[in-house]
Amino acid sequence: MSKNLEMQTEQKIIGNTLWIKVPQELDHHSADQICREADRLVRERDIGEITFDFSDTVFCDSSGIGMLMGRYKMMKALGGTVRAVQVGERVGKILMLSGIRKIIQVEQKAGGKTE
Repeated sequence: MSKNLEMQTEQKIIGNTLWIKVPQELDHHSADQICREADRLVRERDIGEITFDFSDTVFCDSSGIGMLMGRYKMMKALGGTVRAVQVGERVGKILMLSGIRKIIQVEQKAGGKTE
């Protein structure tokens, strides 16, 4: 597991899945760093799925939506998938309002409401 100390984001590859632990605040700065690292790993490794773990995330702005959309478009072009897991209620509402839930599989936190 590698850790980017600047923003405390962890990435690990299990099989052909890249797991990315999203930071507590997903804003322009953190989204940009996640995009660069995810893109690099997808180019260098045989990645078929990117899974974003939102278990610690309490804030997500439009940059986070853009990060998800960009990785979705890239993985779709490569025949892969993207999903978001452990999404809390607040971030889940943002993902629903943005329409991202129509194209990316989103799994709520255990006990969280589903729309």
